[in-house]
Amino acid sequence: MSGTISSTLQTGHVGLNVTDLARSTAFYRRILGLEPVQEGTDPEQPFVFLGRDGRLVLTLWQQSEGSFPVGAPGLHHLSFQVDSLDEVRAAEALLHELGASFAHEGVVPHGEGADSGGIFFTDPDGIRLEIYTPAGVRDTGAEAPVPSAPTCGFF
Repeated sequence: MSGTISSTLQTGHVGLNVTDLARSTAFYRRILGLEPVQEGTDPEQPFVFLGRDGRLVLTLWQQSEGSFPVGAPGLHHLSFQVDSLDEVRAAEALLHELGASFAHEGVVPHGEGADSGGIFFTDPDGIRLEIYTPAGVRDTGAEAPVPSAPTCGFF
């Protein structure tokens, strides 16, 4: 196929601007179990690359101020998939310990009647995040917080 991208296309890593590299590194290491792969040595350009099992997942760049502007064009939210509802609940408990801010209370389905769902929260800079599982949420009896739109819309 001329002029098209390979069928093996997949997301590589995600890069985020943060206000406090040490704080954000600790947050993502604790919540997602990521480990540093590379760290910047120039104090004028601090960064860290985080990965798991030899794969780069997230890069953090300390080059911003303030809080993430959800009303501006750009990233809507960043989502991470796990294998089970138990993993989502474990992440939720850890996030409560860390004092994270949640968009919805508890594990919620992606929409009315959906079997997939998760938790929706923000990182220390206000970046919207999701940890979800593709199955098992329907059996909890949880209701979608916004029946007319996907939960990941953070309405």
